[in-house]
Amino acid sequence: MLQTTRPAHSQFKALMASWLVALALVLAAAASPALASPYIVVDANTNRVLAAEEPFKRWYPASLAKLMTAYLVFEDMKAGRLDPQAAITFSAAAANEPASKMYFAPGTRVTVDTALKMMLVHSANDAARAVAEHAIGGREAFVKRMNETARTLGMTDTHFVNANGMNSMSNPQPGQYTTARDMAVLAIAIEKTFPEYLYYFTIPGIASDSGKYRNTNLLIGNFDGAIGMKTGFVCASGYNQVSFAKRNGREVVAVAFGAPSVPARAEKAAELLETGLTTSDRDGPRLDSYLPPAAPDRPVADVTSQICSAEAAENRVVLRDDDGNLMFSSPYLKPLEKDYPTVDAYRLPNDTEMAASSLDNLTSVPLPYARPVQ
Repeated sequence: MLQTTRPAHSQFKALMASWLVALALVLAAAASPALASPYIVVDANTNRVLAAEEPFKRWYPASLAKLMTAYLVFEDMKAGRLDPQAAITFSAAAANEPASKMYFAPGTRVTVDTALKMMLVHSANDAARAVAEHAIGGREAFVKRMNETARTLGMTDTHFVNANGMNSMSNPQPGQYTTARDMAVLAIAIEKTFPEYLYYFTIPGIASDSGKYRNTNLLIGNFDGAIGMKTGFVCASGYNQVSFAKRNGREVVAVAFGAPSVPARAEKAAELLETGLTTSDRDGPRLDSYLPPAAPDRPVADVTSQICSAEAAENRVVLRDDDGNLMFSSPYLKPLEKDYPTVDAYRLPNDTEMAASSLDNLTSVPLPYARPVQ
């Protein structure tokens, strides 16, 4: 008699997961219109462009603007103008920023170091605004410096309006734009100028007063060699990502705009990085001479109808396994683990808590006896 064998439960789950992912991709492709998706891949050692598609197309940066905010904070810390342990305060305006955010009340204080972790790991908009408001000259001076620094770095087609790239989740801040090419310039500048601060981009997650948050860059810990850098999303931009990876002596930055979902964004970033890390053709044009055409009034792309319409939401397929983890179809991404390491990113005690702490400390001090009458 012939004997049949059944796959182990774990193998069966893996097979079913692969089949579901493949089916979802087919259905999504059939149901959704083609989405504009500019990208660029650059060898960070030679500054050679390895691959590109519409790299000069103007795009809303969304939270990718926080990379420039981080650049200025790193610059001040390196120059000794800013102490990482200095306290900054969340104003009412900062606390009112849209998500992603820490949901802290106005008056909450955190250290500069903590604010960096919040805005680079969790992409906290309130933390980024608090950083800008704390800067010398305040928020307006900080944004002016963002644009001056962009020009100095050679970001020829970028303009910032605020420190976090937000206005609201459905409406980006008017006048704010960038290109895939310019974001590659910024990423390489950060990696080359501030190697001592790259740690902030590699943190898998943070533990804070308001919760535990995984790095929005899902390549951290799940793609071989990933060291950063940042994600961004508003409806008008879709899901953007700037990625950096090092492997076997190679260093590659990849920028991808307009992905239709969080998993699709991670998979596109992984695909581009893998292409850059493994390609043998590394004789493309230099990034500094790779410039947009002379058309200063080019419009900023808006993909809201393809990302945030009711139809788009209905067609968006985000698969999860039995444990609730996102499922990827990319062979370059490891499965996401439900548990991930975190670093602390807690607020500082407020005045009431500090006073209570002082009173608690007093209980351990012996009370003096009255001096006897002589």
